[in-house]
Amino acid sequence: MSFLAYSVVILWIAVILQTAVIFALARQIGILFERVSPVGAMVSSSGPELGAAAPELTLANLNGAPLDFGAARGRARLVFFLSTSCPICKALLPALKSIRADEAGWLDIVLASDGREAPHRRLIETEGLESFPYVLSPELGMRFRVAKLPFAVLIDQSGKVAAKGLVNSREQLESLFTASETGIPSYQAAIAGMTS
Repeated sequence: MSFLAYSVVILWIAVILQTAVIFALARQIGILFERVSPVGAMVSSSGPELGAAAPELTLANLNGAPLDFGAARGRARLVFFLSTSCPICKALLPALKSIRADEAGWLDIVLASDGREAPHRRLIETEGLESFPYVLSPELGMRFRVAKLPFAVLIDQSGKVAAKGLVNSREQLESLFTASETGIPSYQAAIAGMTS
């Protein structure tokens, strides 16, 4: 009987120690997340340089009138390159809807891709994207040298490339706006400027 009582006491001590260790680890993870700031969009050096005029194109829009690119419009435009088979692209669609609502006073959002029209029509229907301009153009992707998805380009009111980069989260999308406002093209450039 005494052996059984000792083993129960030892097990309770082990459970209390494990609980303390789990609590300490959870606290350390929370501290780590506070210290690590979100990384901005990964800027690509290919394609039009920041400050250069966006390529001048007129493209068909699956959801309405054709779109002109590269001309001064008086409003900024975020071009979001996506694929129907890209899970991260689909995960960012609610963020794009929210950004469009939050920034409606100065920003238009255009969805861009290439390929056959049918899968894109299905995506438009299933994700409720009927109100977004949606262009299918391999030429647009080639002009901006889009190599990986999801990729976004912010074109300012005067038709110039203000920011661009590979984006995997809402924070990275919003970092394009910060880059445009501050004139610092990326988080990486800001860190490099701080260290030099």
